[in-house]
Amino acid sequence: ALAVAEATGGSAAITTAGDVMFGLALDDPPPGWRLANREAAKGVSCALLAGEPVALVVEAGDAAWLKDVPFAGEGRLTVRITDRAMGEDGAELVLHPPVLALGVGCERGVDVGELGALARETLGRAGLAPGAVACVVSHELKSDEEAVHALARDLGVPARFFSGPELEAEAGRLANPSNTVFEAVGCHGVAEGAALAAAGNGGTLIVEKTLSRRATCAVARAPGCIPGDSVGRPRGRLAVVGIGPGGSAWRTPEASRALAGAAHVVGHGLYLDLIAEVITGKARHQTPLGEEEARAAKALELAAAGESVALVSSGDPGIFALATLVFELLERRDHGPWNRVAISVVPGVSAFQAAAARMGAPMGHDFCVISLSDLLTPWASIRRRLQAAAEGDFIVALYNPASKRRKARLAEARDILLKARAEDTPVVIARNLGREGEQTDIIRLGQLDPGHADMLSVILIGNSRTRVTERGTGRWVYTPRGYDVKIDDPI
Repeated sequence: ALAVAEATGGSAAITTAGDVMFGLALDDPPPGWRLANREAAKGVSCALLAGEPVALVVEAGDAAWLKDVPFAGEGRLTVRITDRAMGEDGAELVLHPPVLALGVGCERGVDVGELGALARETLGRAGLAPGAVACVVSHELKSDEEAVHALARDLGVPARFFSGPELEAEAGRLANPSNTVFEAVGCHGVAEGAALAAAGNGGTLIVEKTLSRRATCAVARAPGCIPGDSVGRPRGRLAVVGIGPGGSAWRTPEASRALAGAAHVVGHGLYLDLIAEVITGKARHQTPLGEEEARAAKALELAAAGESVALVSSGDPGIFALATLVFELLERRDHGPWNRVAISVVPGVSAFQAAAARMGAPMGHDFCVISLSDLLTPWASIRRRLQAAAEGDFIVALYNPASKRRKARLAEARDILLKARAEDTPVVIARNLGREGEQTDIIRLGQLDPGHADMLSVILIGNSRTRVTERGTGRWVYTPRGYDVKIDDPI
């Protein structure tokens, strides 16, 4: 409130007495701190406001945020700053500072319950409070282990990871160095090394490596608070985001959230320009049209370094777009750091869906989607698919219908379809959907020629039942599913 008031030239209306007197609330400590017994905060605050002596005992961490509170050397009530697990005592308010780093190691695919139980038991035997844990840390090879992330979620702290060389830098401080571990992962200790790396140079190992059947655990204490969100690296995240045709009205809330949560945005310049207002302030990486593989590889590389990345695709990323390329690169290159990235695919409104919605319901029955681009698919294969679609009486959506190099392909596609359906079959042509310069038109299949479309167009070609209807001022294209037969008494 004070910061906002200063920025706006206004006044902060602060009504809580503790906030007014001391500029803070004991039951609202800094990020990372935990209250062991929140109910005790009210009594302590009342005593301080009444001028009664309240003692402050600091056993761990840095309590600098409490410097303006008039604590006494001793008193009936106490505020205790500790990383120890404490019993119930109504005369003490117990605050746990984030000073413990919980280092873990495990076999591949370890059970979530096993690692969680080991961590809880390790802290319990040492008399340490889970609320004082700042982060769960491990080797970067474990960044995709669900058990590690489940433990971090259970403790309410971030999971962070270190490289082999970073952990090996702690070799001289390990209590239980292992040559076997070194040969396997490039450092002499994972659990102990990670805990010490997170605790920093002044940290000490206070619980040596303990073992369960398939996991290890160790604890280090830092002299001050550990910034859990900035030690090591997080698991990298890559969201392959479909932004729809381009306009914000057709961008899904999930896509907007994915873009907002990314620090890096990768994409073709045209698509990034369409979402410029959403990605302001983010690192922008753009490649020209035709460099899709370099674009996907760049996104994977950034995510493998621990970054949060959005790889942007127009329409839906899984329809003639970048999602398939991401998974193809994963399989083809089998690159360890890439394999550990958390990948999600965020669907978008595809161009054929947008075109259909603009013109009515032409895709109302069985349909297929075919790209006429032969850059990656031999034209013979595309021709076979067109023939099958024609013989099966499928509604057909054509992507990449024409370019300067291959104008004749659209005419050939038309001729293939004309062998199985009438010349007056309705055709929808849509260009720049959801963007400036949007154009839509309805023609007959016999009229379709390469001059009707380009690479920014999508074409919908009806089947034998597709119709054009004009009612009121509207002109619509739709494909019946058979309700006219099912319903005996239509309205």
